[in-house]
Amino acid sequence: MEEKTIKNRTLLDYFWISVRGFFMGAADVVPGVSGGTMAFILGIYDELLDAIHAVDMNFFRRILTFKWRDIFHEFPWRFLLALVLGIGTAVLTLANALHWALENSPVFVWAFFFGLIIASIIVVRKRVSKWTIFNIAAAIAATVAAFILVGLTPSETPHTPLLLFLSGAVAICAMILPGISGAFILVLLGKYRFVLEAVKNLDILTIALVGLGAVVGLLGFVRLLRWMLNKNHDLVVAILTGFMIGSIRKIWPWKILEPISETFVRETNFIPSAFTLEVLLAVFCMTAGFVLVLVIEHFAGQRVAAHHS
Repeated sequence: MEEKTIKNRTLLDYFWISVRGFFMGAADVVPGVSGGTMAFILGIYDELLDAIHAVDMNFFRRILTFKWRDIFHEFPWRFLLALVLGIGTAVLTLANALHWALENSPVFVWAFFFGLIIASIIVVRKRVSKWTIFNIAAAIAATVAAFILVGLTPSETPHTPLLLFLSGAVAICAMILPGISGAFILVLLGKYRFVLEAVKNLDILTIALVGLGAVVGLLGFVRLLRWMLNKNHDLVVAILTGFMIGSIRKIWPWKILEPISETFVRETNFIPSAFTLEVLLAVFCMTAGFVLVLVIEHFAGQRVAAHHS
């Protein structure tokens, strides 16, 4: 986004950034849906990467030397504050409701997110200016990789300090990628329930280890991803689109759950054999998610056009 546009932002603009953060937070609390996907389709993905990239050695040097005026002048704190407020609000208000819905009406929840992701793929693929053979091949490879990844059986791993640190680093890298859920990565690593319990019980040591891993992973990975986007934008977006397509396997609404341990279950997708009321309601939820993304994209496009006019 242009510097002029950012400087001319009004309180209403930051409110809409918080709304985007709310959608990101709502996605992040569900294992299988990526907050990065929401950032991508809501048009703040590049700015989010730039804002995180701004946390560099100069930033820490200014903090240590108490140069607060330089920090507030150059660091995009307003954008990040608005975004974090939206994400935090979603986590605090929707986490329990979404987990209740997943326990009691999982088909409808997954159907809504399925429609959302399908529309997201349609929106995101338009951001590739030229679909070359190489870009198509990269998207197919990413699709296959994501399809295999989300179908893996969760594993049991020890909760050692090193593994908790690495789990935080890997999960946050996945969370920033459209199509791959950081929460689901924690599930695969056998850390999702353990981390949730740590947060619930205020286990400061566990939270600190996972959080430190997340900070290190995020700051390092964002620099790599941002560099790749600057070097070959179309190729990276094609790969991210493939990740989103492959992730559909995880959010297909109709599943057979087979317990494989006291903690984990194996999921097998199936197609309903009859057009029941549940199927009809699920299709309605899919349509609602699909339309919601197209409406958001429409208004986001109008706001961008208005800023540049």
